Amino acid sequence: MTHPPDNDKRPDVELKITADGSHTLFVAALHEHYHSVFGAIQESRHIFINAGLKALPVDLTKVEILEIGFGTGLNALLTCLEKSDSAPRIRYTAVERYPIPFEMSSQLNYPQQLHSPESADVFQKIHLSPWNEWSEISSHFHLLKIEKDLKDYMPEENKFDLIFFDAFGPDVQPEMWTPEVFRKIYQALKTGGILVTYSTKGEVKRNLKSAGFSIEKLPGPLGKREMLRAMKTIKAP
Repeated sequence: MTHPPDNDKRPDVELKITADGSHTLFVAALHEHYHSVFGAIQESRHIFINAGLKALPVDLTKVEILEIGFGTGLNALLTCLEKSDSAPRIRYTAVERYPIPFEMSSQLNYPQQLHSPESADVFQKIHLSPWNEWSEISSHFHLLKIEKDLKDYMPEENKFDLIFFDAFGPDVQPEMWTPEVFRKIYQALKTGGILVTYSTKGEVKRNLKSAGFSIEKLPGPLGKREMLRAMKTIKAP
């Protein structure tokens, strides 16, 4: 999530349980959830890990990831847990305009639901790490959380291998899904880099294509028929 319903204040959020037992957050003012009510963990794993992280070339020694909409930190947690110390080093940049307070993030039950001995420590480190500076979460995972509106964020060109586009949907945040945003994202990707997102709306596909992406529809997570994966196939002009 990157924008509240009122640009002058943080949104009020409520803790909710999804169908797979994992938490999500609900923004009543927008009537919008951070994750799928059919299962937060299953959705994030399906879209961002299986269709994104696991789709990268296996011979990479370093992976640069950009997440648009840090939200609950679930995608960062799953990414860190997915790769062992012998895997490629991950540098993970996340842009979020309105971070949730630690008092809220500490109530999220992802570590308990994942049944991973290290997940609780990793998740706490992710949320306690300072904003706007690099932090070492593990020997193979480094995190930079940027507290900034996406329109004010200017990423380095040809930097990222993978982009997790996880803003609120285009009906709620249309300004996040424009051709201008996708052109900026396209330029930030390396040639051959990919973007994954849950939205398959016609305008999203058109805007991705107009920015230069080639796109493919993939089977969606539980409760959603399809998702999108986009690739930068040629160098940005």
